[in-house]
Order: sequence, then C-alpha cells, then structure tokens
Amino acid sequence: MQIGMIGLGRMGGNMARRLTKGGHQCVVFDRNRENVNALAKEGPAPAYSLEELVEKLSAPRALWIMLPSGAPTEETVAALSKPLESGDAIIDGGNSYYVDDIRRAKELASKGIHYVDVGTSGGIWGLERGYCMMIGGERDVIQQLDPIFATLAPGIGSIPRTPGREKLGGTAEQGYLHCGLNGAGHFVKMVHNGIEYGLMAAYAEGLGVLKSANAGAWQSEADAETTPLRDPEHYQHDLNLADIVEVWRRGSVIASWLLDLTASALAADAKLTKFAGRISDSGEGRWTIKAAIDEGVPVPVLTTALYERFASRGEADYQDRLLSAIRFGFGGHLEKAAERL
Repeated sequence: MQIGMIGLGRMGGNMARRLTKGGHQCVVFDRNRENVNALAKEGPAPAYSLEELVEKLSAPRALWIMLPSGAPTEETVAALSKPLESGDAIIDGGNSYYVDDIRRAKELASKGIHYVDVGTSGGIWGLERGYCMMIGGERDVIQQLDPIFATLAPGIGSIPRTPGREKLGGTAEQGYLHCGLNGAGHFVKMVHNGIEYGLMAAYAEGLGVLKSANAGAWQSEADAETTPLRDPEHYQHDLNLADIVEVWRRGSVIASWLLDLTASALAADAKLTKFAGRISDSGEGRWTIKAAIDEGVPVPVLTTALYERFASRGEADYQDRLLSAIRFGFGGHLEKAAERL
C-alpha cells in the first residue's frame, strides 16, 4: 500500500522504515528537513510540506500522523482537512486524548474524510520487535488499512498461544486489534499506559526496599526527630540488585519486558548515575484516572503511581516545606538532612 507518514521522530521514522521493508510505498514529511532527507536515503519518498505530501499520494489517501498529542496533532489534522478529499483517511498514531478523537472524527466526517485512532506501543524497539496497536474507527476503513497494521504489528512470534485462542480468531494475537468506534483505540491505550505507570512504580518501590535492606548498618545519631530502627540486626543485608532482577527474569511470575529493561539498566550502572529521577507523565495516566472517576471505578494503585511522578519532579516541594513549617511551629522540630542518598 501507499501511505504518508507525518512526524519522523523516535517512533515515526522507524515505522516508516518497517513499512518500507515490508514492501509499502511511503512518502514522509517532517518539519525538520534533515529528518526527511536522512530517511529518503533509505527508500521512502520525501515531501517538504503537507501539500506536497498529499500531492504525492494517490486517492484514496492514507496519512499517518506520529506527533505529540495536543497542539501539534490538532494543528496537523486541521491543516490536512483542507487538501484531502472524500474517501481519504487520517490516522493518528500518537497518544491523543480519546475525547479529541471523537470530536475530530465527527468534524472530518462532514467532509467525507475518515479518521482512525491508533494507540501505539513499542517505543524505540518497534523497528525490530513491531508495534502493538489498539485501533478505533469505522470497520470497513480499518479493513482497508489492514495491510499497514499487519506489517507494523509484531505478529505471533515466539509467544506461546493462549489456550483456546485458536477458536476465537481475530488479529489480537498478531499484536493489533480493532477495539471499536472512534476513540476506542486511544481509550484502550490510555488505560494501558495507566497500568504501565503502576507496574513501573511497583518495580521501583520493591527494589527500593531491597536497596535499603542494610539499614541496620547505617550510623545515625539517636535524637527526638528520628524514629529509631527497632531491630537493626534484621536489616544487615547487602543485596546485589542487578543479580536479583536477573534471577527474577528466569521463571518468576513477575517477569516482563519492563523487568527486562530494569535488568539492562542495573547491569549497565547499578547506581543509575545518569538519571536524576524526574519522571514525566505525558497525559494518559491523568486521563485514565479521570475516566475511572467518571465510571466510579477505584484505581488506588494507578493514582498513587501518577502522584509519585508529580513528586519526583519536585511538585511536592511547597507542601513539604509547609509541613516542615507547621511541625516547627507546634513543636520546634528542626529539619534533618537525609541520612543516606
């Protein structure tokens, strides 16, 4: 198939490469001309404006947007709606808010332009591993675009089949799924990322407990400001976190790709000296919690994981200072430096 790719960053560029290797004809555009020129050397046709991109595609056109959510995607969809014709399709493969998908689909439908939302997971490893895709939109349009999804998807690979799965059929075990109407793809990806926050936080917190298993060996002065460790002899373990994570990868029930990445990070640098620990959140965790509130579904783990990301960026500094001020006010308690970093 022929497809236009807009946004040649960490994921968009590799998706264009995977599609080209799969035999598809890609026309690529990015505001950075150097990204376009570099990728054009590998086979895709270059375009240096959205208008040129549309001109180089044959009707019915399919254009895949791989840009940050919010204004970049919103502005690109609006710009494309002018030169595109009835029967063309815009695919948003970024992390847009599903509510925006529903609105965009309605607006474009009045012009006969189809809109498809694709929650995409795979990150920088997608070129090699493939991309897991959660898709929302009209069924007949999704079917027309199936060759694109099938090429980008990881396929069944070496993962054992789920017992009974052969009776169910469908594309899920190939790594992509038509989830439902417009917005459904990004809704599923939104919750996927909310779960990801929780899983990552669980690994980090558990390893934090293991890292401090030698707390009984710390030298600290006894004072009224610090609760003493009651049984220091119980906390005399100097544990090798890199080895522990590695053994967990081998048959443990908490094995996962995220654990694989954790093992790689610790093997490279157990002290993680290249990282300051400020964790961003790109929106999906917040939207997941909002949906949970609207639905009346309790999600304490996902909520706490999101709040931990806020705190990691220093967004709890003011309230922490206020707590310290109140404590000093009623008891004259002085702040103490961290005992161990």
